[in-house]
Amino acid sequence: PLLPVLLLLLLGRPGRGAPGQGAGTWSRFARLPYPQDQLFLHDTFPDGFLWGAGSAAYQTEGGWRQGGKGASVWDAFSHRPATPPGAAPPGPVGGDVASDSYNNVFRDVEGLRRLGVSHYRFSLSWSRLLPNGTAPANPAGLAHYRRLLLRLREVGVEPVVTLYHWDLPQALQDAFGGWASPVLPQLFHDYAELCFRHFGGQVRYWLTMDNPYVVAWHGYGTGRLPPGVQGGPRLGYLAAHHLLQAHAKVWHLYNDHFRPTQRGKVSIALSSHWIKPQRMSEKNIKECQKSLDFVLGWFAKPIFIDGDYPESMKSNLSSLLPEFSEVEKKYIKGTADFFALSFGATLSFQLLDSHMKFQQLESISLRQLLYWINSEYNNPQIFIVENSWFVSGTTKRDDAKYIYYLKKFIMETLKAIRYDGVNVFGYTVWSLLDGFEWHRGYSIRRGLFYVDFQSHDKKLVPKSSVLFYQKLIEKNGFPPLPENQPVEGIFPCGFAWGIVDNYIQVDTTPAQFLDSSVYVWDVHQTKKLIKVDGVYTSKRRHHCVDFAAIRLQTSLLQEMHVTHFHFSLKWSLILPLGNLSLINHTLVHYYQCFASELLRVNITPVVALWQPMVENQELPVSLAKYGAWENTETVQAFVEYARFCFTSLGDHVKFWITMNEPSVKNLTYTAGHNLLKAHAQVWHLYDKKFRRSQKGKISIALQADWVEPACPFSRNDQEVADRILEFDIGWLAEPIFGNGDYPEVMRAWLHRINSVDLYNFHLPYFSEDEKKLIQGSFDFFALSHYTTTLVGSEKEDAVKYDHYLEVQMINDITWLHSPSRAAVVPWGLRKLLMWVKSKYGNVPIYVMANGIDDDQNIVHDKLRVYYIQNYINEALKAYTLDNVNLQGYFVYSFNDKTAPKYGLYSYIANQYEPKPSMKHYREIIDNNGFPGPKTPELLCPEEVVSCPECHFFRTRKSLLAFISFIFVAFIVTIFFITYYSKRVERRYK
Repeated sequence: PLLPVLLLLLLGRPGRGAPGQGAGTWSRFARLPYPQDQLFLHDTFPDGFLWGAGSAAYQTEGGWRQGGKGASVWDAFSHRPATPPGAAPPGPVGGDVASDSYNNVFRDVEGLRRLGVSHYRFSLSWSRLLPNGTAPANPAGLAHYRRLLLRLREVGVEPVVTLYHWDLPQALQDAFGGWASPVLPQLFHDYAELCFRHFGGQVRYWLTMDNPYVVAWHGYGTGRLPPGVQGGPRLGYLAAHHLLQAHAKVWHLYNDHFRPTQRGKVSIALSSHWIKPQRMSEKNIKECQKSLDFVLGWFAKPIFIDGDYPESMKSNLSSLLPEFSEVEKKYIKGTADFFALSFGATLSFQLLDSHMKFQQLESISLRQLLYWINSEYNNPQIFIVENSWFVSGTTKRDDAKYIYYLKKFIMETLKAIRYDGVNVFGYTVWSLLDGFEWHRGYSIRRGLFYVDFQSHDKKLVPKSSVLFYQKLIEKNGFPPLPENQPVEGIFPCGFAWGIVDNYIQVDTTPAQFLDSSVYVWDVHQTKKLIKVDGVYTSKRRHHCVDFAAIRLQTSLLQEMHVTHFHFSLKWSLILPLGNLSLINHTLVHYYQCFASELLRVNITPVVALWQPMVENQELPVSLAKYGAWENTETVQAFVEYARFCFTSLGDHVKFWITMNEPSVKNLTYTAGHNLLKAHAQVWHLYDKKFRRSQKGKISIALQADWVEPACPFSRNDQEVADRILEFDIGWLAEPIFGNGDYPEVMRAWLHRINSVDLYNFHLPYFSEDEKKLIQGSFDFFALSHYTTTLVGSEKEDAVKYDHYLEVQMINDITWLHSPSRAAVVPWGLRKLLMWVKSKYGNVPIYVMANGIDDDQNIVHDKLRVYYIQNYINEALKAYTLDNVNLQGYFVYSFNDKTAPKYGLYSYIANQYEPKPSMKHYREIIDNNGFPGPKTPELLCPEEVVSCPECHFFRTRKSLLAFISFIFVAFIVTIFFITYYSKRVERRYK
């Protein structure tokens, strides 16, 4: 792809890293092109990229008393009478059984084989191999891990082995005080030697320990985790000092004695968060840099740079931080063969000490962290050895939230490689299977495979994330797909290019020159006009051009080159009492003028009779006060209002919408029932009384956002998506465009919940006559589309769960989002158009509104440019590739004055200014789409300008012919009379 090359040319690859150079990360990412850099990257990973899954012994093995295993600090901690802070409610005790991997080696490896991974990261249990922490070794423990390694080799999966993943033998804690003791590094050296000797021939990648930050700070400082020592910062820093020494000892042990024969690599799994400044200031960026120093740099800088702690730690902690001798610095420096990174739900927003944020904002940007590591630590080879998020402990199969976090992290890794030049060579999902999640117990799940912890056999049940990860590994990333590529082509002749303004700016103030008074200009003193009392000129008739507001709006629309303009009338102002007893003739005249002026500049007015708004649903107060649409009188009132509008405006308006975007979220079933009957009666009124003379068309415009199953592989999620589409769109569409009645899905669902959950939701029934009245009451299918929503069947987040429809709203965090968090999903429009065609046949379709908000910053108008470009291109795909009968597209909205943050024109200091998105839309209109070199030229006949004043003549052609004949005969007669009169005169002369 071209973008990675351009980014690297623009910003450069990171130079040779050095402490402090990572501080440039925040400003670099603030300069990246928007929104291009935030788009999903369809590309693949480098050849040979490693894909794996991981687990930790205490989290999954269980068998805490089996095979001679000794107790670990986690065994002791979880068996304490008091529940650990933040732990799950009572249930399975700690990791006593967990996923029972100790007794299910073949089960776990079969899961790995099914995934198709290249490697499996797991940890050895120190207390299983050395029950007392020191020799002698436990034969059963050695046999267990030999069996696991042998099985991995049989299926071709590379082991990545962690020596120590938090489960220190309790005997060492009791005897020496654990990592607070300087004895521990040598004991760890001895344990590692045992492992290298017994397993090293089958292991190429070793990790000495996992996340020493958590072990030191929360094990010995805060006491939040085992062994639960509340020793304060001083003991926490001392434990970390010993952990670093222990790691260095083991690296040198392998390097000196095992590397020549085993040819493996050794590193340490370091965990980190990501942090962003509250504001982009030099001070805040320094605080962010300090935050990373205190968590990741605490261990990374001694190992990868110079053997010593970060300067920010040394200057801030003074005597609290132990010191390394020069010999120790040289010994620790360089003791890693690659950078093993852990990032995700273990530390982020969980175990990161709040004081170490330094009043900045925690974030989950893996890409920026990778770039920071690259800049700070000499461009190391990076192996992501733990990454993922989590789902609720109650989630079983459809783990959509987990999938989308996984998708985000993997996509960010790909961008780091392709855009930023970071050398990442492997990725490890955490974890292979559900297990005990440390301080959160069993309240969350992080596995690809579901485990029922209450069951005896602990079978692995694949979640949706298994299928997602499996396909991703097969494709080695996210290769470009044909459907993701833009198409070239143009729309048909007569395609409606429009813009929307919910309610036009109404200003009935007449022009100044209609004032009949006489004025004198006082040129000598006041320099002002002075009115002459009692003197008046003759008045002239009002003309539509006298309304300055209309002239301004039509000129802006002309500048845009649109062919159609869509706006709504205000029922509550035209008929304030809801009936014809009081008519706002001034406003009606204004609407007449507006429509006629649009026609004069060859723009077709598209007029909605009613659009619901917050206040009284935009109904006359008398109707809103007495039940609104739940009252059948509103139906008849709407019919009479429509009759008046057709009579008053019909000569100027040929494109009617009965109701624009009635919100199903705020409708009762009774109100929706009456609304449908009102629409149908108005359609038939127009069809029988006005269509023949006015020759217009009329329909209803429905809001229709697309709904996609959160887990594309899940039948349950697909059923939920189908249900929501029927409730959101089919509720009003099916009676009109379908069979005259409500969707069967709605009736079946309401029957189910009314009988099972004791709800009382009544969906009314239409009579046979009403069905016939409503069915087919359309001339076209008009829809408003703004975004796409993901829905799932499993309850994950109570705030976004709809109990009534049993649907969980899910967010794909890889999607672009507007400032109001509306998702930008262009392909959703194409899917929606295909759905309408499949449901309702080859009906003419108009996209009556499609738009996105911005924050009134020119940078963010780039999002709207992207939105318009790609949504229209998806509409073109629907027209050219799917044969959807698409006849028009309207952008929402005209200007920021009437629709703040949505307009193609900004409105500042009483001035309208075109945004870049307006000019981009105009260019698309001028091209009638996206023509390419191979696009055939489309010759369209010139459109006849609609002229309402010509209506009189068009309907009286016979009379006009007769009058023309009489006129011509009269002229000829006069000619002959004159001619012969002159001849007679000459003859007598």
